[in-house]
Amino acid sequence: MYETCVQLRGKGSIVVDASFSLLTGNSIETRLVRAGGIIFREGEQANELFVIKSGYVRIQVGNKTVADLPADTIFGEMALIDNEPRSATATALTDVELVPVSEKQFLFLVSQTPHFALKVMRTLAHRLRTMNKVVD
Repeated sequence: MYETCVQLRGKGSIVVDASFSLLTGNSIETRLVRAGGIIFREGEQANELFVIKSGYVRIQVGNKTVADLPADTIFGEMALIDNEPRSATATALTDVELVPVSEKQFLFLVSQTPHFALKVMRTLAHRLRTMNKVVD
């Protein structure tokens, strides 16, 4: 079981069983985004999620930083699950190498790989619990 430490702005960090490193193998096509580059913006339509192969990504809602995510974690999955526009803006904190996962690939992984689906649900649950603590 892999664990990832997710740094939450002003709230310390949490450890989650959320490594998606199996999706970042050597032969996988990647996308490079330089430090400071916008990966996607809040309100945009979505057709893919991302796995961070290397680097750090900042997730912001409005002007508020929600999380800084390390390698082997996913982001952008919510828009594929509910077909709504992006709920946050994702920016490269460092140079990042990303593995894009299309909606078609995502649906295949969820339907054919129960462990993948469970890891996505755990990631969402941890993020929701964290946001609930921030609201309290």
